[in-house]
Amino acid sequence: MATNKTFTMLKPDAVENGHVGNIIQMITDAGFKIKAMKYTRLSEDQAKKFYDVHAERPFYGELVEYMTSGPIFAAILEKENAVTDFRTLIGATDPSDAEEGTIRKAYAESKAKNAVHGSDSDENAQIEGEFHFSASEIF
Repeated sequence: MATNKTFTMLKPDAVENGHVGNIIQMITDAGFKIKAMKYTRLSEDQAKKFYDVHAERPFYGELVEYMTSGPIFAAILEKENAVTDFRTLIGATDPSDAEEGTIRKAYAESKAKNAVHGSDSDENAQIEGEFHFSASEIF
């Protein structure tokens, strides 16, 4: 059963390049409501735990290093069909494959520095949201 919440992170490249405001504008223009948001920096332990699903992949070390290289914006978003609609809004992982009008087409540097994370399932949206936010931080 689909839920109406998803999780996102604006990654270090998007923050460093000053794209946060424009990306948030794209998110709200697409009808998402921000239910929680924080500006933070992941520790190495947090990044390793968050991306544990990729621990056996060859890019895991680089991913952890990248995600701890600078601050991020973490957010919980709400909208009907949130996970699917947000995945559509962010576009393909590789910005050269992303459709016009998507966040990654507009702001990603590369497949590795792709500006934004979006949960891939309702279950992961809940897990990822709870990883970053306590119940009192979600409105």
